[in-house]
Amino acid sequence: MTLHPQAQAVLDLLKAAPRPLKDLLAAEARAAYDSFILPRNFDPAPVGKIEDRMIPGPGGDMRIRIYRPDIPETPLPVFLFIHGGGFVIGSIESRDPQCRLICRDARCIVVSVDYRMAPEHPFPAAPQDCWAALEWIAANAGELGGDPTRIAVGGESAGGNLAAGLALRARDAGGPALCAQILVYPLTDFFFEQDLPSYQLLDADYFLTRDQMAWYQDCYAPGLTKTGDIALSPCKAEHLSGLPPAQIITAEFDPLRDDGKRYGKRMAADGVPVEYTCMTGMIHGFWHYGKLIDAATDALTMNIEALKRAFATQN
Repeated sequence: MTLHPQAQAVLDLLKAAPRPLKDLLAAEARAAYDSFILPRNFDPAPVGKIEDRMIPGPGGDMRIRIYRPDIPETPLPVFLFIHGGGFVIGSIESRDPQCRLICRDARCIVVSVDYRMAPEHPFPAAPQDCWAALEWIAANAGELGGDPTRIAVGGESAGGNLAAGLALRARDAGGPALCAQILVYPLTDFFFEQDLPSYQLLDADYFLTRDQMAWYQDCYAPGLTKTGDIALSPCKAEHLSGLPPAQIITAEFDPLRDDGKRYGKRMAADGVPVEYTCMTGMIHGFWHYGKLIDAATDALTMNIEALKRAFATQN
């Protein structure tokens, strides 16, 4: 195991921050996190149309951002994207470059959801909002120029947790039908109850540390230390059969590496088609740094290709 020099360079920049995110107020941490990512992420690619819209949510109206490719054909497949950030930080804006590239290159409508975050809105606000967004997409796909038979979900880190939870809930509810789930270093075991080897990396300094994760846990699920709720820890599902095909990408130096790997193995054992890749030498969060880390391009390209295959299969 050797840390890639590009990942080390990003870690060095992160370590130079004057204060850890966990020592800031939530609003300050969100601003600091986005201001760090945005200039180091991919340049925003042009797409056909981008629209911010308010839709009904369980906590009131919530914002989504809709990306449409510059192509005349309809109906188009739809990808619901859920950003990460430990359920506390992250935003539509900081993942805007990825959504643009997915929209353009996978030739699909992308909907990015601005779900409520902790500590102001602890669990289950985030999964409730994401479910409302999925139901809204399924009900309004035609008006968007989308195809309700070709809906995929995905996200990274906490967003991967929420996307995996959506896939489970949609399966158990009998719909909306999903054709794919794209999970980038997903957190499926919120309290690290599986005792996996990669959890030892929480005690190293590869960005996602034990203290950082404890902050997320305290903000998002205050007072809890374990759970059987699959909306909080999708790995607690009794079985994973009947889920849509999955692509899982993890990072070698990420404490969540074996979480994603094990979730993929369980899905495969239950008959779900799974593509699994561990990015050598990478850290948690590498997907955000398109200008600094070549593997960010490689992983996003894999995401796009997986979506294209899933959408073509349903055509």
